Amino acid sequence: MEFELWWLLAFPLFFALGWMAARIDIKHLVKESRTLPRSYLTGLNFLLNEQPDKAIDAFIEAAKIDNQTVELHFALGSLFRRRGETDRAIRMHQNLIDRDDLSEEQRLQALSELGLDFLKAGLLDRAEAVFVQLKETRLKEFALKHLLDIYQQEKDWRKAIQTAQALPGHESLLREKEISNFHCELATMDLANSRYDEAQDNLDRALEINRKSVRASLLLGDLQAARGNDRAALEAWKRVEGQNPVYLALVAERLMDAYRRLGELEQGMQLLRSYLEQYPSLDLLDALFQWELQQEGAPAAYALVRDELRRNPTLLGLDKLLEAALLTAPVGQRTDIELVKGLVHGHTRRVARYRCDTCGFKARQFYWRCPACGGWETYPPRRTEEFDLSP
Repeated sequence: MEFELWWLLAFPLFFALGWMAARIDIKHLVKESRTLPRSYLTGLNFLLNEQPDKAIDAFIEAAKIDNQTVELHFALGSLFRRRGETDRAIRMHQNLIDRDDLSEEQRLQALSELGLDFLKAGLLDRAEAVFVQLKETRLKEFALKHLLDIYQQEKDWRKAIQTAQALPGHESLLREKEISNFHCELATMDLANSRYDEAQDNLDRALEINRKSVRASLLLGDLQAARGNDRAALEAWKRVEGQNPVYLALVAERLMDAYRRLGELEQGMQLLRSYLEQYPSLDLLDALFQWELQQEGAPAAYALVRDELRRNPTLLGLDKLLEAALLTAPVGQRTDIELVKGLVHGHTRRVARYRCDTCGFKARQFYWRCPACGGWETYPPRRTEEFDLSP
């Protein structure tokens, strides 16, 4: 490779150009730093030294001098909220709203951030007031979604219904399921206070919105039973099979109580046996086991559980079988069975839980609304072990 002479002349030129560019950048940086308010630099210093309250005061002072620091306020407010320091986030965003030189866009952003601050802090009444203001702006959908969350937390189901119906896409299956459950919540309160006509109206509305609402059918049966009409109650509870047979375990005890009041226990037990055969369920097995034990005795209850365990082997089923075996075994053999049952029962505690289909949250109690993610009817009454055994 031959060395070109002109390269010797190019090296000093490139060096000079680089030096000039660096000088220009340095001058520009120095110029920009001089234009920043001193309080801005002071605030950064406080923030780095973990003195957030003093930093806030300094940034507020900086914002009065230079309008360009507004974005810094938004960033810091969000940071404080994420860290759980909601009082500081509220202070930052409230200061922005009080300013006269904000654009309309910035004011809306500040209001929305303040609403989120109040919501995170649990100040639901203040958060509601902010989001109600935002309903009349371009942030209407954002405000309605958070208002819906607030009304559900406050259990203000009438406002929740109005808000959900005002949301875009309220005709979707998800929204229909939510609104139907809001009416069921109202019906539950009506039933508790013996307001039967109001309960009937809410349940009719729930089923009109969502024909497959198992909860509405269950409550409609409760309403008919409270009115002394067990035949109508049975019809309402039997409707659950066509809506979603997974929920039959929830109506098993109700069905049997109604058949007992009518003097038709054997008919009720035959119905539960057919349900168990078609739709295997540990909760349904447990309900039928208790009635079999009460009506037919320990040997019949043992045979029921044994046959079901052969069809659907589960650890929870084995636990129930050992319970039945204890009742039928001679006194001298019960010690060994109790020992085995104690070991099995210890393991079943891990798999005897309900699980949310949406977020996976597990609990021993059944919920219509998941305590973790807030989803409605995402908690099918099936134990964890049943999910693990499903194909």
